[in-house]
Amino acid sequence: MKDLFSRDSKQYAKFRPTYPEALYDFIFQHIHHKGVAWDVGTGNGQVAQVLANYFTKVYATDLSQQQLDEAVSLPAIQYLCCNEHDTPFQADTFDLITVGQAIHWFDFAKFYKEINRVAKKGALIAIWGYSLLQISDKIDSHIAQFYRHKVGKYWDAERKYVDEAYQTIPFPFQPIEVPSFQMEFSWNLYMLEGYLKTWSSVGRFIKEEKYNPVDEFIDSLKPFWEEDEAKRIIFPIFMRLGYV
Repeated sequence: MKDLFSRDSKQYAKFRPTYPEALYDFIFQHIHHKGVAWDVGTGNGQVAQVLANYFTKVYATDLSQQQLDEAVSLPAIQYLCCNEHDTPFQADTFDLITVGQAIHWFDFAKFYKEINRVAKKGALIAIWGYSLLQISDKIDSHIAQFYRHKVGKYWDAERKYVDEAYQTIPFPFQPIEVPSFQMEFSWNLYMLEGYLKTWSSVGRFIKEEKYNPVDEFIDSLKPFWEEDEAKRIIFPIFMRLGYV
């Protein structure tokens, strides 16, 4: 797994969007037993913190210790720095395994082999991500240009799985049909700027080009967006859900 998010873990913790309660409610209604959960690629522990409200024990792993250092400490959560396919867990441990906006970085075959080892029979696996944000037709077209052309060549090849809404990744589990979900927020330009600066493509652009392309992009939006104005932001969510 590539570690692309240690460079600015504080920014990531502050500006990455949070998932809606409806998403978790749908996942939880398919779980047989709320004993032990594993959140893989946990980052700053956003998902793990929700799971801790429902499960007796939550293990949250990530390749980046810097990301884990930004996570909220809770009694039910144990954070571990390790990759997704070589873990210290005992066989037949987990009732639920979650991966939020991270599985596209994994080695699918190795990860699924590890899932089959550590998951209990009938455990649930939930993997999800989110598409490019939506604001308005005019602003969306600017964001699409920035996404595809300004920083497009700096995305890793794995980003295609996000663009394809995880429909092209292997999923060798008993599938469950899922409804559509979305995240919805009210953001000003400062929040949008902070979020865009968490993109891995932006980080690579800065490294190669020696300047931050988000600054000039935000300036280009100012004719359509007052500095203190709050706009409705939507992130469409996609998910694969199934039993091991």
